[in-house]
Amino acid sequence: MTAPIPRDLPDLPAIPRKPALRPSPVPATAVVTPVRRPAAAAYRLLIALAATAGVTLELLLGDPSRVLGYFAVQSNILLAVVMTFSARRAWTASRPLPGSVLGATLLYVVIAALVHHLLLVNEASPFSLTGEAATPKGWQALAHHTLHTVTPIAAVLDWLLLTTPGRLHLRHAPTWLLYPLAYLAFSLTRGELLLPGAPDRYLYPFLDVGQDGYKRVLGNALLLGLSFYALAVLLVALDHARPNPIRHRGKTGFRV
Repeated sequence: MTAPIPRDLPDLPAIPRKPALRPSPVPATAVVTPVRRPAAAAYRLLIALAATAGVTLELLLGDPSRVLGYFAVQSNILLAVVMTFSARRAWTASRPLPGSVLGATLLYVVIAALVHHLLLVNEASPFSLTGEAATPKGWQALAHHTLHTVTPIAAVLDWLLLTTPGRLHLRHAPTWLLYPLAYLAFSLTRGELLLPGAPDRYLYPFLDVGQDGYKRVLGNALLLGLSFYALAVLLVALDHARPNPIRHRGKTGFRV
């Protein structure tokens, strides 16, 4: 004979539910096996050495106080430093440099190359150079071609073939223009400090206040600044549109 079922059942504990998984704050790089990239490290080290060699030649062949004032020289010094650190991180499988730093460096060397080829050595340009400045010879020609052609092309190839896309953002573009703006202030201040008639008082003809006056020079600077911003936006757009050349299937600590 079975016992009667009581009318008042005691309170039973709630059945525990399976806890919902929350988004993990751990970045993917913490669970993906780091990958060394010796080929990328070697290529970037070659870029750094080429930029260093070009700058060194310029310093040996000219007045350092004048040579260091050129935008192309300054941008190549930055390129050498950035490529050296980037090569080390690729060799040691460390986190790559921030995209904002790489994008700024790429933008500056491309600007130096475009200004040189489109404005300074182009005979159709109103700012074209003449004489030996337009057609250097010997070691001077080697230094010029290295800084204005070789290293910019190499930096663009590194960006296209050896970096992950989508790391440049439109919010970086205004910040990237701070250096060209600072260079404009530096160039105008340098010209005011030097005596009128001094050689290379203004290093670029479109910034020659002594010949064109401040009104025209500032107009040139405004047009160039707008062009530089458009170029920065174009780099960001291309960075998000290009395919990923370095897809790695790293093993993780999770089974999918």
